[in-house]
Amino acid sequence: MEQRIQKILAQMGIASRRKAEELVAEGRVKVNGRTAEIGMKADLARDHIKVDGKLLIRPEPKIYLIFNKPRGVVTSLSDPEGRPTVKDFLQRVKYRVFPVGRLDYDSEGMLLITNDGDFAQSLLHPSHEVPKTYLVKVEGIIADSSIEKLRRGVRLEDGMTAPARVKRTRVGKATENNQWLEVIIHEGKKRQVRRMMEKVGHPVLKLKRVAVNGLKLGDLKPGGHRPLTREEVENLLKAAGSGSEGLKNIKIPRRDFKDAKK
Repeated sequence: MEQRIQKILAQMGIASRRKAEELVAEGRVKVNGRTAEIGMKADLARDHIKVDGKLLIRPEPKIYLIFNKPRGVVTSLSDPEGRPTVKDFLQRVKYRVFPVGRLDYDSEGMLLITNDGDFAQSLLHPSHEVPKTYLVKVEGIIADSSIEKLRRGVRLEDGMTAPARVKRTRVGKATENNQWLEVIIHEGKKRQVRRMMEKVGHPVLKLKRVAVNGLKLGDLKPGGHRPLTREEVENLLKAAGSGSEGLKNIKIPRRDFKDAKK
C-alpha cells in the first residue's frame, strides 16, 4: 500500500514525522534510486527505500501460534539424530518461527510458537509466574501426603520447586496401578513435573500440557496448529507483565494459516 514517504519513515521508527520530513528535504532519502521529495508516495513492500544509503527492510509481522506437539517429537527446529521436530509440522508457515520453552520428547501437548523474542522471554521469565497446566498419569495411587509435599514444593538436585497446585482428576481412566493428576506450575525447570513425581515415588507414565495461563489446547489434534487471536495474545502478554505496550506492532495474518491443520 502506498503511503507518503515521511509516514513510512516514521512507522519504521527512523524518525518522528517532522524529522522524517527534514530528512526528505535534505535529500537523504531515495526511492528506487531517485531522490525523494516531500509528499512523494511509496510502497515499502515493493519499492527500494534508502536513508543515508541504507536500505529499509520491511519487518516481518509477528506470528503467534498454538501447536499440539505429539509424543515422540523434539521441541527444536533441527535434530542431529534425525528425529521428527516441531519444524516438520510448520512447513506452511512462511516465516521463521521457534517454540517458546520446551516439552520433552516423551511429552505432548501445548507449545506456543512465535517469531517474537520479547514475547517468548516474557512468558519464560520466572519472575512473571505464568501458570502452565499439565495432565499427568503416574504409576501407582498417590497418597494425600505425597500431594501435600508437591503442593509445598519438593527439593530437586537443582533446588526447591515452588509450590504447585495438584489435584486428582478423572480425565483418564484410573486403575489400581495408576492415577491421573492435574498439576499447575509456573516454573520452567528441565523435566520438572517428571522429576517432581519421581521424588514422591510415582514415575510419570504420560504427560500432556493442556493450558498456559488459561489458554487451553482444546480439541486441536496432535500435530495441528492455529494462530492465536489478538485477545489471546493480549491475555498472555498481560500475564507476563507486558501490558498493552507489547501489542503495538502485533499483526496476525490469518491468510498465512488458512491451510493449517486442525
